Amino acid sequence: MKPSKKYLFLIILLVNSVALSNCGFVRSQHYSSSAVQYLYPNEDERIESPGIPQLTLPLKVGVAFVPEGTRGKQTLTEKDKIDLMYEVSKNFKKFTFVKSIELIPSAYLKKQGGFTNLDQIRTIYDIDVVALLSYDQTQFTDEGIASITYWTLVGAYVIPGEKNDTNTMVDASVYDIQSRKMLFRAPGISHIKSKATPVNLSEQLRADKIDGFKEASKDLVTNLEIQLELFKEKVKELPEDFQIAHSPGYTGGGSLDAATVIFLALISAYFFYSRRTKKT
Repeated sequence: MKPSKKYLFLIILLVNSVALSNCGFVRSQHYSSSAVQYLYPNEDERIESPGIPQLTLPLKVGVAFVPEGTRGKQTLTEKDKIDLMYEVSKNFKKFTFVKSIELIPSAYLKKQGGFTNLDQIRTIYDIDVVALLSYDQTQFTDEGIASITYWTLVGAYVIPGEKNDTNTMVDASVYDIQSRKMLFRAPGISHIKSKATPVNLSEQLRADKIDGFKEASKDLVTNLEIQLELFKEKVKELPEDFQIAHSPGYTGGGSLDAATVIFLALISAYFFYSRRTKKT
């Protein structure tokens, strides 16, 4: 028996009322890890005073992801982290003043481990400098008027009803472990907009998470290369802020670092001349 028009109208009105009650409802999910929380877990009790970096060339560099906070949700798998660390490490390999690069597994980094933990990693992996990777990702789901049209008039798979925004930032902070000095940092940012029906919303959100990290990582790698070049210039312009030494047998070389090698030679000659002047 077919329902009367009156009952059909009431059913549609009821569904619209339920849908309208959700109009404009925004859900969000947040995932993050923080280099600051990792390095300075008790910043109120003790503040690390960075010293002058003593950089012995060629450098031995480590790359690691800082742990997620105690309340943070983990969104990157260990494979995801290794893949991103590998992309970052390729930038360091371009420079002849880098001797080796170690990818540090997450198991070696303790939550809120601080520089004490980095000292342990420095001993285990025999590194001088570490690039600490952290991230912040927020996903917003806006259930708006499109989902009302979808639920009341059409079918389940015809009109997308969810509007999703995924904002991602990946950050690399490069520290000289012994001096506790941050040498430079580089960010990577992405913003992804997409739509999905309620049926495939979870699948779309997972895809947006991955795409967000991929795009942010590409941006990070680009910015990291820029910051590495700027750091070379900074060492040249501010020799009093960095102490440069050579490992036995290291002579630099390579067209990319020719200017760096000449600069180091000039600095060495300057300090030698200064000492001779003071003695006389």
